[in-house]
Amino acid sequence: MSTTAREFVVIGENIHATRVLLQKSERISANEAGEEGIVFVDEDGVSRHLRIPEAEKLSQPYQEGRIKHVRIAVQVAMAGSEPDCSTAVSYLSTLAQRQVKAGAHFLDVNIDEISNKLADQLESMRWLVTTLAPLVDIPLSIDSSNLEIIDAGVMAATEAADARVGPPMLNSASLERIEVLDLAARLKGAVVITAAGESGMPTNTEERVANASRMVEASLAAGIALERIFVDPLVFPIAVDGEYGRHCLDAIAELRRRFGSEIHITGGMSNVSFGLPSRRLLNDAFLALAIESGADSGIVDPTVVSMQRALTVDRTTRPFQLALAVLTGADESCRAYMKAYRAGELSPSAS
Repeated sequence: MSTTAREFVVIGENIHATRVLLQKSERISANEAGEEGIVFVDEDGVSRHLRIPEAEKLSQPYQEGRIKHVRIAVQVAMAGSEPDCSTAVSYLSTLAQRQVKAGAHFLDVNIDEISNKLADQLESMRWLVTTLAPLVDIPLSIDSSNLEIIDAGVMAATEAADARVGPPMLNSASLERIEVLDLAARLKGAVVITAAGESGMPTNTEERVANASRMVEASLAAGIALERIFVDPLVFPIAVDGEYGRHCLDAIAELRRRFGSEIHITGGMSNVSFGLPSRRLLNDAFLALAIESGADSGIVDPTVVSMQRALTVDRTTRPFQLALAVLTGADESCRAYMKAYRAGELSPSAS
């Protein structure tokens, strides 16, 4: 069955402590008291202002012009000081509900960058999951590079979620963290497995397929059914290496051929455009190529990324053709793409 003939599974990615707003963003503004903060419209349509704590202004990201808005909201909410606490909870709820309304099937939560202390990470994961789970009618995806944090999130989700929602997704298991499969098997929910190796990232198509295949076999051996497995072949920024797009797309095609229609193939699709301008153009083109190759899922922000838009884009336009050349490695070092960007040729209306 083709991806276009069945539902594309969206794993909403925006509740991450890594997420950044630029200080120059229109979403960053001062209130009447001159206090800098994050402006948003809550679920009741009310414009609100989440103050940026003074302590955050001493951080390196802030000094570099980057506002880690999700991290700020979690920390402010957990501090419990009103009225900022309620505003922060509303901000997180609004981020979550926007993704749900945009079509997310799972809501990915990750707090690894909330702190470099495990105790703080565990506390934050428990708090965030306990807070969000009752507010959304889809399962959470518990995302971390640490099994202890995943376990804490899973326990909190199991206790807090409505039984009709079902068990949370685990994100992620890999050859270097294969023990996550035991937890996924007990939970009987979905699990993301990645193409990471035992001691590093894959460097080509063959390594992606080999590593992911070992993980699929291990998942099946653990009692996890194919339809609960989401394979992430790992999408890397094309700006770093022009072959990365082709490596990932070829891996998707081979994994789909090897494991058939029941398994899911996903990935952080927007990773491909990091470091380049006109990211939406590249993301739409890559998503269209990934779906054609066999992907039926994406770890994406559904308020920004649209499968329908990606599939219906006019491929005859010059912008799409330039994006295609970048993603397939034909445009070495993105030279033609960057030249077109500087000439203003990458706007949606350009042809």
